[in-house]
Amino acid sequence: MRGLNGKVAIVTGGARSIGAAVVREFMLEGASVTIADILVEEGAALAAKLGDKVHFAPTDLRSDEQLQICVDQTVEKFGRIDFLINAAATYHDKGFDSSRADWTFTFDVNLFGGVVLFQKAYPYLAQSGAAAVVNFSSESAHAAQAKRWVYPCTKSAIEELTRSQALDVAKDNIRVNAVIPGWTWSTPIQKAHDQDPDFVNGLAAQFHMNGRIGTAEEVARAVLFLCSTDASLITGSMLPVDGGHAALGPQGTLELSPPQ
Repeated sequence: MRGLNGKVAIVTGGARSIGAAVVREFMLEGASVTIADILVEEGAALAAKLGDKVHFAPTDLRSDEQLQICVDQTVEKFGRIDFLINAAATYHDKGFDSSRADWTFTFDVNLFGGVVLFQKAYPYLAQSGAAAVVNFSSESAHAAQAKRWVYPCTKSAIEELTRSQALDVAKDNIRVNAVIPGWTWSTPIQKAHDQDPDFVNGLAAQFHMNGRIGTAEEVARAVLFLCSTDASLITGSMLPVDGGHAALGPQGTLELSPPQ
């Protein structure tokens, strides 16, 4: 993809799963990356494995101080910031039983941390000349889900945030978009079904037109596209990366008509 080589990205949640796939894909395109994550051992190990073009900054998204340190370290090591990828998220959600503290914690991680990081990285993004921010929404933002109240609300808020951010920073040549992953082979699904991927694909076949679950690398490449100059006219948009899930009606891929 054009416009990525030699650039610098910060990826929150980059220590594992989809975030780690984003880090690797940036590396393949010649970019340098800071992994901003609370998972110290995994983040440090990934950075050490990938080499000098990857830096790990221990970052709790609830800490303004740590977010500032992440930005400062990135500029000190790589000299610039061109891309900000807000991939980190918590699935802390008790539905009806969620307390005020539960709501505050989840919004702090899923939404507020990315906002503050953008504020702190903004001066450097504005100097880039072709900067991009990619937020992570979810199909959870678009449909009711049993026993999940908090997480879907954070993702709905991210989509409105993305539109407003895009408008306000367009004058600085900063584009802001979001991806909407469908069922993706990632940490939560691995924990539940690591021993039986065929079962997961069987479920996904009901909701994905292409009949399978997505991979972290497929989501990562969509993120990189939105950062590349190939997407120079795209801003304020939500890009589904979901095997056609969003285009399906309530019956999914099931054939309800009797055979002819």
